[in-house]
Amino acid sequence: MRVLIIEDDPAIAANLYDFLEARGHSVDAAADGVTGLHLAVTQRFDGILLDLGLPGMGGAALCRKLRDEAHVDTPVLMLTARDTLEDKLKGFEHGADDYLVKPFALKEVEARLLALHKRHAGKVTSRLLEVNDLSFDPKTLSVRFAGTEVRLPPKCMRLLELMMGEPGRVFSRRELESEIWGDTQKTSDTLRSHMHVLRRALTQAGGRDPIETVHGIGYRLHSNAGA
Repeated sequence: MRVLIIEDDPAIAANLYDFLEARGHSVDAAADGVTGLHLAVTQRFDGILLDLGLPGMGGAALCRKLRDEAHVDTPVLMLTARDTLEDKLKGFEHGADDYLVKPFALKEVEARLLALHKRHAGKVTSRLLEVNDLSFDPKTLSVRFAGTEVRLPPKCMRLLELMMGEPGRVFSRRELESEIWGDTQKTSDTLRSHMHVLRRALTQAGGRDPIETVHGIGYRLHSNAGA
């Protein structure tokens, strides 16, 4: 996942950043509400960790602007030291998706982020995904490339779905493994073998491979599928 941390406490932000990065996620951070809102609106994230008490702009106001003005539906997990029912309701009313009270376990933060991301991805990918002449219909599980139907095993189909959701973006090997298998693998052979099957099937159908290996990092689907 790509996660944005908006937290003004340096120790908490550093712990979250280091833990999530070590787990294979791509992480950005902001120490105030104004900067956090700018990042959340101008860049694409899979989840946002949002502190309620922030300098410049509070978390509740930030979340409201994110939803009502910017129309960004990225899942928001609110983090706060305030544990009253009124505070929780305020967060939900302003658009938060989940709520954790400080202090919290880092593993629980990741677990909740993953759950929010999966639910959100289920909503988003109900639509037809198209990247030029490559298409994937999540409802029928139909894949077509250059007008030819492509038959894929379930894990390969899920890999393609992830990359088609954000064409041009580089997905790290750890991120893909976490999304498909729920954790990173002991070796890279599992991902590599599935990616080989996927790329071979696409090449056979469309006469070209739309997936690029980014050496030392991972893979990306060309935003121009004909590239």
